Amino acid sequence: MTDVAAETPEADPFARLRAMTPARVALGRSGPGLPTDAMLAFQRDHALARDAVHAAFDPESVATQLAGLPTVIVASRASDRAAYLRRPDLGRRLAEADRARLDPGDWDLVIVVADGLSATAAHAHAAPLVLSLGARLPGWRIGPVVLASMARVALGDEIGGRLGARMVLMLIGERPGLSAPDSLGAYLTWNPAVGRLDSERNCVSNIRPPHGLGYGAAADALCWLMTSARTLGLTGVALRNDEGLAWSVGNTPPLA
Repeated sequence: MTDVAAETPEADPFARLRAMTPARVALGRSGPGLPTDAMLAFQRDHALARDAVHAAFDPESVATQLAGLPTVIVASRASDRAAYLRRPDLGRRLAEADRARLDPGDWDLVIVVADGLSATAAHAHAAPLVLSLGARLPGWRIGPVVLASMARVALGDEIGGRLGARMVLMLIGERPGLSAPDSLGAYLTWNPAVGRLDSERNCVSNIRPPHGLGYGAAADALCWLMTSARTLGLTGVALRNDEGLAWSVGNTPPLA
């Protein structure tokens, strides 16, 4: 009688690791190349990442998702998507025609929703995160949500400065990866003005439930950072967010 157990292939030693990450681990091979399934999955994910980079931003659809919150629609100085991708500097400055649309006020916080390098992420995740944040910030004076097309992170500095905000929160589509074409990043800057450095910001990234950070956890971490920033009068490398991440799993914030 044939020993069935002896003929059973050895269990895949990488199966458990693959189940824990979307990264491509031990894909195997077929002759000198990848197996067909792995190659097709790579081509699919590469196409999704390219589509996210080139997708057009639809600010009106995001405004609809914001459940009646006041919004202002603006654009950067990039004339089209091709110029935006070739000239990052154009995405950091507000279009001249839109400067007059931003009236200064007395705001604790202004939120900017931008396409960045993934309009897909902004369409999917920005509005739910904005609504989660609003529910956690009673008593804060929050300005209109600014919806910005062809924007880089630093465009939020000019927008926040023109609106007279003490802080600006830029929610922007992150550079797509082969496992994450729809990841949203959140960048917080105290006293926004043109010329702020990246070291003067705090970031919460990979907001993309269910595969990344959930809206509630992201909102909790951001609220800790914003509350701390308002108390200390700063953001950036001097404002550590490890305690804020602890708050996001249920602990008490250290600063009121």
